[in-house]
Amino acid sequence: MNPIDSTHSSRTRWVVLAVMICHFISAFAALGMPPFFALILSKSLHSDTIYLAGWFYIVPTLFAALSSPWWGKLSDRFGRKRLLIRAQLGLSASFLLAGFASNSYVFLCALVLQGLLGGTFAASNTYLSSILSGPALVRGLTAMQWSARAALVAAPICMGLWVNTESPILLYRYIAWLPLLGAVCIAFLPQGNATAVLKTTEKTATTAPEITARQIYAFQFTFVFATVITFPYFIPQVQAQFPSLAANWAGLLFGLPHLVYLLLALPMTRWLGKRHLLINLAIAFVLLLASLIGQAQQTGIEWLVIWRLVMGLAMTMSFIVLHAMIASTIKHHSAGQTFGWFESSSKWGGVAAGLCAGIVSAQFGLYSPLWVGTAAITISITYIAVLKTNQLRLNSLRNTAKENS
Repeated sequence: MNPIDSTHSSRTRWVVLAVMICHFISAFAALGMPPFFALILSKSLHSDTIYLAGWFYIVPTLFAALSSPWWGKLSDRFGRKRLLIRAQLGLSASFLLAGFASNSYVFLCALVLQGLLGGTFAASNTYLSSILSGPALVRGLTAMQWSARAALVAAPICMGLWVNTESPILLYRYIAWLPLLGAVCIAFLPQGNATAVLKTTEKTATTAPEITARQIYAFQFTFVFATVITFPYFIPQVQAQFPSLAANWAGLLFGLPHLVYLLLALPMTRWLGKRHLLINLAIAFVLLLASLIGQAQQTGIEWLVIWRLVMGLAMTMSFIVLHAMIASTIKHHSAGQTFGWFESSSKWGGVAAGLCAGIVSAQFGLYSPLWVGTAAITISITYIAVLKTNQLRLNSLRNTAKENS
């Protein structure tokens, strides 16, 4: 059965579901442990340099940003399925090394390898581009982001139940089996057929604005930067503003935007991201801007809940539109490279946000990251307005030229 002919068949849906589950279990392992780095340093590595936990947190992201474009090129050359299996095996090997680390230097090496050898998200997206196209690919990319958000919500909770052992680093030896299991499952999936996907692109492609891949990467970077910069100090902000609020409720407030995505992303993909992408991205960014300004006002708990929900809606819209934009630029011979740079721009946004959050919060207070994110999104909204205005002017000139001819 041709992969394109079966895009909407149950077989293809099962393939997408399998890739989604395999990514979830890998992301579950990768995202579940970082919140407990300080505990690992003190109890397992017997180190009093707890401040290293913050630096260790961004190490995998930094090296993933460096390696993603390279792995993307290799997937175009040697096959998307092979490189997806490689990513799962690389993640498993890095976890295994972390599980046997006896000091902070070996643990650091394991985190570096996790960033260099992982990249399951970009590899999964690249593989999906070989069996899906157009709106189906956008839905597939949204499903992949859904699995990442689900892991982000579930992993810290579950790991928190399991990590209270004599040596929490030993948990890495067990979670190393998760990406290994993912690699085995992926081995049974079809190879995909990027050439066949290309033949149906004209029939199924989304209506995209006149925007380049580099502009999409820039929007992705800004979006990730503006959201992630608010993460590190959100709970301290809430606890300082509402001292009587229990820690679990503060955690729930932190997770609200991600929960909104889990609830709305898949239904919204059915109607959002098909046309007027640049305008929809501007709307999403305006909502994000409003939510950041609202949270910075330090109002009552009811308004904070509302602004967190608005932030979740803005994140959902932004992800869907950015997925639609990148799907519209995919070419069968360079899909891996495209998704590699797309993922790299996201990782660089996260790294820059983490570093900037630490610097500005130390200098200007806990709420300063919100204002930095506001400034970044404002710049993007302004650029979108200029870009759209220029596009409308060019279209008007072209129409006038046609009428005169």
